[in-house]
Amino acid sequence: QVQLVESGGGLVQPGGSLRLSCEASGFTFTLYLMRWYRQAPGKERELVAGIGAFSSRADYADSVKGRFTISRDNVKNTVYLQMNSLKPEDTAVYFCNAFGSISRADYWGQGTQVTVSS
Repeated sequence: QVQLVESGGGLVQPGGSLRLSCEASGFTFTLYLMRWYRQAPGKERELVAGIGAFSSRADYADSVKGRFTISRDNVKNTVYLQMNSLKPEDTAVYFCNAFGSISRADYWGQGTQVTVSS
């Protein structure tokens, strides 16, 4: 069955870094656009970053440009989010999402908590 398993979240001080991973299984990874979303308490889920099937294009929310980098390894079926210069406002649950470029199927991971606090 389809699985998206996130890892790498945790507690970090402002200015610190974290690297999130999302390992995918149960579908053809290279046919899917991969995205990271986040949801802070009391707020709507927002798109953080997305990457095309062969890393041909990456897009970012304005709030994370220059600090976050999305990448993917199509051999390991894994997408990453490198987060640098973290701020308290980056605190949220981060979700991995796979969207089929042909099937339009939409899959979600369970989320991983990122807390930025001193």
